[in-house]
Amino acid sequence: MTNPQYPLPYPQPPRKSRTGLWIVLGVLGFFILLCGGCAGIIATSADDSDSSSSTTVDAGSAAEDGADIAPAGSEVRDGKFAFVVTEVEPPAKSVGGDYLSKTAQGEFILVHIDVVNTSDRPQSYFGDNQKLIDARGREFSNDTEAEIYLNDDVYTDINPGNKFSVILAFDVPVGTAPAALEFHDSMFSGGVQVAVR
Repeated sequence: MTNPQYPLPYPQPPRKSRTGLWIVLGVLGFFILLCGGCAGIIATSADDSDSSSSTTVDAGSAAEDGADIAPAGSEVRDGKFAFVVTEVEPPAKSVGGDYLSKTAQGEFILVHIDVVNTSDRPQSYFGDNQKLIDARGREFSNDTEAEIYLNDDVYTDINPGNKFSVILAFDVPVGTAPAALEFHDSMFSGGVQVAVR
């Protein structure tokens, strides 16, 4: 029999385990390190491409002030490719034939270029990496569908020393004055600009 002056102590509640908390924190830490590592790899790739470019420019301001833009007709190099603009056609409202064609929202500026692989290994060319800059410094992407109607190939692997000729199509507002093209050998490269007129 217990003494009422000294009651039995109440049982202590069981201690909560913190193992789950440590597991969650460990998983979060792992993902943070993983994301940071991926960002570092991408940044390093971009830096490598930048250093391999013969000339790099700021796409927004270079067309306005004329800085770092090679003269029209010049060969320019970015990474493993050398680019030459061979012709700029008058603006066109549509491209293609009677059955397959594409009509521009504004008008198409069609630019003929030669791309040469100057490296010692194959490199993939993509029209999506090329940009048109107008006299106001605006940047335009290419129109891949229009280019399909103008070319046998719109992207390809170019072997060392080989040349690939292609027509780029840019859908721009009517009356746009093209100033320069910005060429890239890859989506991570620094790019190089050349005047088109």
